[in-house]
Amino acid sequence: MKKQTYLILITVISALGGLLFGYDTGVINGAQFYLSKYFDLSDAMKGWVVGSALLGCFFGAVLAGKLSIAIGRKKSLIVSAILFTISAYGSGLPEIVPESVTVLVIFRIIGGLGIGIASMNAPMYIAELAPSTIRGKMVTYYQLAIVLGFFSVFLVTYVIGDRLSQAENIAIGWRHMFWSELVPSLLFLILLFFVPRSPRWLCLKGKSDEALVVLEKIQNIENAKQDIAEIKASIEDKNVQSRKVNYFSKSILTIILIGTVLSVLQQFTGINAVLYYGADIFEKALGFGEEDVLKQQILLAFVNVVFTLVAMYTVDKFGRKPLIYIGSIGMISGFLLLGITLQQEAVGVLSLIGILIFIASFSLSMGPIVWVLLSEMFPNKIRSVAMSVAVAAQWAANYLVSQTFPMVVGSDVNNSAIWNGSLPYFIFIAFIIVIIIVTYKYIPETKGKSLEELEGIWKA
Repeated sequence: MKKQTYLILITVISALGGLLFGYDTGVINGAQFYLSKYFDLSDAMKGWVVGSALLGCFFGAVLAGKLSIAIGRKKSLIVSAILFTISAYGSGLPEIVPESVTVLVIFRIIGGLGIGIASMNAPMYIAELAPSTIRGKMVTYYQLAIVLGFFSVFLVTYVIGDRLSQAENIAIGWRHMFWSELVPSLLFLILLFFVPRSPRWLCLKGKSDEALVVLEKIQNIENAKQDIAEIKASIEDKNVQSRKVNYFSKSILTIILIGTVLSVLQQFTGINAVLYYGADIFEKALGFGEEDVLKQQILLAFVNVVFTLVAMYTVDKFGRKPLIYIGSIGMISGFLLLGITLQQEAVGVLSLIGILIFIASFSLSMGPIVWVLLSEMFPNKIRSVAMSVAVAAQWAANYLVSQTFPMVVGSDVNNSAIWNGSLPYFIFIAFIIVIIIVTYKYIPETKGKSLEELEGIWKA
């Protein structure tokens, strides 16, 4: 097998964690309409059922750092695959406790733990295996898998829902939607046993010979030996080795803070407000009928996939920062178009175009590029813990946006004559402007540099 083919296979397998990330967070959108009727949920309880997985995501990301250090990236992904499988099967079994939604919530939280662990370990694992010249493209497979997960689950839930009557969907259809996740989760679990362990984790554990064997399967012997030498030098650096890592030292805290801010800002673009509440936006804000809502959701997912592919094939050519600038300008333009049409009560095709421009621009930039930067910006000695903090903060921001967006949408201020429902999108624009400033001042260009070379930028 060719070395590059082997690398792509490993990348695709580990990126299945991203597909399950997208699938698991997307399946609740298709199932919640029917399970809400089955359990006769109040609005507050409906929000808890939908949002409970995010609680698991946060704690999963918090645990992921220590887990990754202790058992490695590969075994951490195996743990996440097991959690995905348990969650997918268990989420369809709440009839064990009739009229109780508690069982469903418990299994949703278990699935969230799997997402949290995978969302940190999968991109980091890919980055630690990939050569610097194509590392951006390889890590972008993870974001591509996420959007493919969203796209596929929209199609699957549509097919399941369309084949059954409404009464059947309320009784069993939503269970089948959850159980459909068993296919990708079991595939992920089985295939993970055939991928190697991370060479950088192996070096951290003193297994450099085994790490060299792994790298020689991916690149030529000379480059593999050079990478091992750089990794060992990084780990054994006297300035680092002479003391226990102090995460509160100015240099290390600065790196973690920059990565965490970037991670949080990904959510403050408003992407999950659009994805989670897309149906409500189309139906209420844009005036589409219920029969058109799913079609619009599939359209969003399709645009997401296409422009993630564009990012994949340009990130190592143009660099990380240029794509963030281009995407940020596009996101601002899209939300301006949506916001102005709402404000002027001219909702229609232009409003939809605005949303599609936003989705395309996010998929080109902050969607994949944040995962690329987080996976490569932290030094070897702190990568697991630092990325765990950044990803946990991202899930906390996700929860914050998901909970506050409906509140802002329904507020008197937003529905006043001044804003006419456009206020949330102008708030998101303000945060996107912050992204441009933060990227310009604090984010280094990482294109083409080895993970060890990047450590020199921070002097950590």
